[in-house]
Amino acid sequence: MKKTVVLKSTLAMVILMAIGCKNDQKENIENKELTSGILTQYMDTLVNPGDDFSAYVNGTWVKNTEIPADKSSYGVAYIIYEESEDAVKKIIEESASGDFAAGSDEQKVGDLFQSYMDMEKRNELGVAPLQPELAKIDAISNYDELATYFGYANTYSINNPMTMFISTDFKNPDVYAVYAYQSGLGLPDREYYLKTDDRSKEIQSKYVEHIEKMFDLANMSEGSNAAKKIMELETKIASKHLEKEKARNWVELYNMFPVDTLSNIMPNFNWDNYLKASGLEKLDKLCVLTLDYTIALDKIIASTDLSTWKTYLKWSVLDANASRLNEVLDNQNWEFYSKELRGTQEQRPLWRRGVSAVNGALGEVVGKVYVKKHFSPEAKAHMEILVDNLLKAYEVSIKDLDWMGKDTKNEALDKLSKFTPKIGYPDKWKSYDIEIKADDLFGNLKRSTLLEHNRELAKLGQPIDKDEWGMNPQTVNAYYNPTMNEIVFPAAILQPPFFDLNAEDAVNYGAIGAIIGHEIGHGFDNRGSTFDGDGALRNWWTEADKEEFEKRTEALIEQYNGFEVLPDLNINGEFTLGENIGDLGGLSIALKAYKMSLEGKESPKIDGFTGDQRVFIGYAQSYRNKARDESLRVQINTDPHSPADFRVNGVVRNIPEFYTTFNVKETDSLYLAPEERVKIW
Repeated sequence: MKKTVVLKSTLAMVILMAIGCKNDQKENIENKELTSGILTQYMDTLVNPGDDFSAYVNGTWVKNTEIPADKSSYGVAYIIYEESEDAVKKIIEESASGDFAAGSDEQKVGDLFQSYMDMEKRNELGVAPLQPELAKIDAISNYDELATYFGYANTYSINNPMTMFISTDFKNPDVYAVYAYQSGLGLPDREYYLKTDDRSKEIQSKYVEHIEKMFDLANMSEGSNAAKKIMELETKIASKHLEKEKARNWVELYNMFPVDTLSNIMPNFNWDNYLKASGLEKLDKLCVLTLDYTIALDKIIASTDLSTWKTYLKWSVLDANASRLNEVLDNQNWEFYSKELRGTQEQRPLWRRGVSAVNGALGEVVGKVYVKKHFSPEAKAHMEILVDNLLKAYEVSIKDLDWMGKDTKNEALDKLSKFTPKIGYPDKWKSYDIEIKADDLFGNLKRSTLLEHNRELAKLGQPIDKDEWGMNPQTVNAYYNPTMNEIVFPAAILQPPFFDLNAEDAVNYGAIGAIIGHEIGHGFDNRGSTFDGDGALRNWWTEADKEEFEKRTEALIEQYNGFEVLPDLNINGEFTLGENIGDLGGLSIALKAYKMSLEGKESPKIDGFTGDQRVFIGYAQSYRNKARDESLRVQINTDPHSPADFRVNGVVRNIPEFYTTFNVKETDSLYLAPEERVKIW
């Protein structure tokens, strides 16, 4: 009992110290001489902000910047991403330069990077590492063994028609569940197989050529015939895939089945073999997310001869490993997926690809060092203040909504009160009990994949790990997890122009504040709003409020459907709806939070801009970007985020303060009549 008291007292002291740190941080900010944070050199003030706010803020940079040859798009996020890679490279070099004990973190990091960079060894080995994998496929003699191989393929992230993953149970967030989902395509989305326009036909033809070239380069026989068979089978699979717009509806997708009833869905498929090979032989229930597809897949499997399946699976193995084998396969893989599909002109430097491999396989080993070197306690403390203020602003906004009834508001406020922010880095670091060899890239990455698979399997039957992160600290990104009701901001995104400790806070509210608001907003978008504050998939809306919500989101869909990206390409408003809601709510609430943070004081005017103007400009700065036409086409087809310019212009025109802050007139291109502006949160 006495020990418990001491622990509680210590915890109370820590909390008091943390509060003290926040107060000290606030005083430090107020006493510091701050800049505006506005990158005026990138602005084009000859552009009327009411006509094209993105160009007004970023126009000079866009005019004067060429997309680097090794990139399909280029902008703020990518610049910071490469800075993060530069930092990780130094960490790797420190690991590679010492004589560290076998099995140490430093040895693993250094030798994994070395194995990636040793192209001479990789060229010497050629496709030899694939031979055991190909032999395993050749040994398949019946459809029961085919099901076994599909399970094996899932274990090692080899593409096959049905993938599985482990996550919190959508309807019971206190336990983990296993989910089955549609898969099996080599092109980015079903539409690449089914569209008949000239560019789609060209890509289909180039994909067949690519498969044939890869077979030939790997000394695998009958490449031409194999490519045609693979394309035909993948097209069948694609035709049964659920459309991407529908695949974002978790309510409709959730279909939990006892394992002993799965034969009702796929009567010809050997589920026992499949689950056992995946390490799930003791599984009692499975959530089949794409049910219609899964039912159709049973017929596709049974009606396709084993020889074709073997050819398809050999392609899956070759495709999955192309970038970790020899130079000619790596280059051909890049030629199609980067140059042909996305318009990239050059391969990224080998060392950058090596850094990505290390981040992927040993992410938190590197992340632990990255945080010590590049993420200050001051930055974390200030982020905590910003997050707190955004949550308070959301609370005020929800309470003031004129379209939502009391009962739904109470549920929304309850959910808001249960948000868990994670900032910078995890409290607990993952362990990586894995053998890494300096001359075995293929083996290293295969062992890494198995390690992560087993890490996922070990979750089943265990309490939910609320300390786990889905991104590394050195990742330039952020996310919302609906089943945990958490918002997560890795350390690497918390730097200028997203987050600038030396800038007056208006620009920070416009940039990282809007990102914080965006992630909170995902808790209340068309998908997140189907989960409650405890992370359970539950309808907490009254019927009338849900109808009004859908009416408002429909108006946003129509707005974005009308945005022309290229002469023959518009944004898909339904597919991008969740992200557009996040963007709109994020900036709206960030502006409110900034005003609240002033506590009634007048915001300073810096570099000729008012506080409100700097919030909007800070937001637009964070989407400074250029993209190749080919990259934009892939983005529209596969990415639920709108292109950068529309994430700016499509949002600001719906916010009333934009009109007063920048004197927007009815004759301006971005003008929307008040009754046409969408306000959700």
